[in-house]
Order: sequence, then C-alpha cells, then structure tokens
Amino acid sequence: MLSKWKAAAPYLLSLLRIAAAFIFLQAGTMKLFAWPAGMPNGATASPFTQVWVGGVLEVVGGALLLIGLCTRPVAFVLAGEMAVAYFQFHFPQGAWPIVNNGVGAALYSFVWLYFSAAGAGPWSVDAKLGR
Repeated sequence: MLSKWKAAAPYLLSLLRIAAAFIFLQAGTMKLFAWPAGMPNGATASPFTQVWVGGVLEVVGGALLLIGLCTRPVAFVLAGEMAVAYFQFHFPQGAWPIVNNGVGAALYSFVWLYFSAAGAGPWSVDAKLGR
C-alpha cells in the first residue's frame, strides 16, 4: 500500500499545481475582469498600475501553470511577485500572516518557489515536451 502511495507522488504534484493555479488565476481575473467577483469596490484595476500588473502576472502566469507550460521560470517569477505582495501590503500590518491577512501571499510564494525547483509533474505540457 505504501509503495503505491509513494508512486502517486508525481501525479499529486501535478494535481497540486493544477488546483493552486486554478485558484491563483482567479485572483488575476478578479483584478482585471471583476470575475468571478470584483475587487472590494467592485471595480477592476486601472491599467498599468501595480495592482493591474499583478493581475496580468496572475492571469498569464496562472494560466501557464494551470497547463504546466514553462513551469519553472513562471513559478519563480510568481514566487517573487507573491513575496513582494506579502512584504509590501501585508507585513506592514503586522508580523504574523494570520493577523495581517497575508496567508495566501506567503503560502503562494513558497508553493511557487517549490514548483520552480520541482517542475510541473507528469500531467503537464512541459512533460509532454520532455522538459
């Protein structure tokens, strides 16, 4: 039983990437398209603002990670984006992520950093291309 569970690890890696990217992508669509919900004021980000650039990174990067294309470099860039988001917007509100509402940004930063090293897993375009 344990050997079968260990053998599932690469597929669970792909599943984690797909689920995380799907949720992450929604952060970008909220900023750019007010879908599935708008930003707190119901609007979208103004073009070329820092929030808009973040939304573009989240939509494009999230879509690439969802399908597993160019996973390592895209995940590395998104890990940096989330680290900047955490330290710029959340950390000034307090040191603890649970207190400063930065759990998502902190966790995504480390998840994407992991994927930048681990790759996309077998269920990915990268795997089909032999990367």
